[in-house]
Amino acid sequence: MDRTLFEPEHDLFRESYRKFLEQHVAPNHAKWEEDNIVDRGVWLEAGKQGFLGMAVPEEFGGGGVKDFRYNAIIGEETTRGGYSGIGFTLHNDVIAPYLLNLSNDEQKQRWLPGFASGELITAIAMTEPGTGSDLQGIKTKAVRDGDDWVLNGSKTFITNGINADLVIVVAQTDPDKGAQGFSLLVVERDMPGFERGRNLDKIGMKAQDTAELSFADVRVPAANLLGEEGMGFIYLMQNLPQERLSIAVVAAAAMESCLDMTCQYVRDRKAFGKPIGAQQNTRFVLAELATETTVVRIMVDKFIEQLNAEKLSVQEAAMAKWFSTEAQVRLIDRCLQLHGGYGYMKEYPIAKAYMDSRVQTIYGGTTEIMKEIIGRGLNLT
Repeated sequence: MDRTLFEPEHDLFRESYRKFLEQHVAPNHAKWEEDNIVDRGVWLEAGKQGFLGMAVPEEFGGGGVKDFRYNAIIGEETTRGGYSGIGFTLHNDVIAPYLLNLSNDEQKQRWLPGFASGELITAIAMTEPGTGSDLQGIKTKAVRDGDDWVLNGSKTFITNGINADLVIVVAQTDPDKGAQGFSLLVVERDMPGFERGRNLDKIGMKAQDTAELSFADVRVPAANLLGEEGMGFIYLMQNLPQERLSIAVVAAAAMESCLDMTCQYVRDRKAFGKPIGAQQNTRFVLAELATETTVVRIMVDKFIEQLNAEKLSVQEAAMAKWFSTEAQVRLIDRCLQLHGGYGYMKEYPIAKAYMDSRVQTIYGGTTEIMKEIIGRGLNLT
């Protein structure tokens, strides 16, 4: 499909990022998967080449351009290469808006230069062992004590959790106020009482460090409160649409990549004396998948335009997230089937894509939560 979303400067950015992946990620990613974590050096190289903090003002070392199309390019090219270990999309797409929109001048001076250079790797800690998608069920608490907040609780499934230097923690600061009782606190590496648990053993995304975090009487300076006290839940709701669109960007790119590799495979692989692509069933399956891929691509590109224009609604982001990720999982499953027994072998990219994709319908809000958000927006009662 001929895409009209990008300008020449985006094409140059894509070309540069592809070269970065070829030089600094491709030779190392298999080792990172064995180690279950990427080397921090790749973050520093990405920062040096301008692939972190594109929206961060130039005075803090960033690109100074607020344009989600650059973020989308990083998500697309990372996905097409199968480089699921590098957590740049979380850093750029999810964390950056919090730091850019909520931090005060002093916090910007402290955090943004390292954010853009790759010296400070970031994470956000929402999910807890007993909450999942129920953010209002968060139990982690912070109590004000003089010039500090004393933080206690635990989080799980935290992307970039092992490598993270800055973690935005969602905590109860006034349990009596319900949704108005949550705040965001920035916990920094080596604060006493901040501990990282095990690097979680996932079925996919093996090189991506995903951790359990615990906070035992962590004294977080009041100067590390992000935004206003009691506004945490509102900030989450404001920023989740971009996070969900970021996930949809990955889904669209994964669908295109897996469809392409499967089309090539059925051209080359023969059965009963002819390529399996010549079988009517194969053509029909791939015709369906090509159509679904095109539908997802059109939707995602349109919503990127909406986001850039600050018009993307919560409901539209939820639509993009659930529809694209469910389509992604379904497509990869059917593509793996067309690979036959070879699709079950880890050395084939389709097998890795299959394992990496499964979490897409879960994190960032499950499919069921996305449908609930959309349904509530229809004013049915």
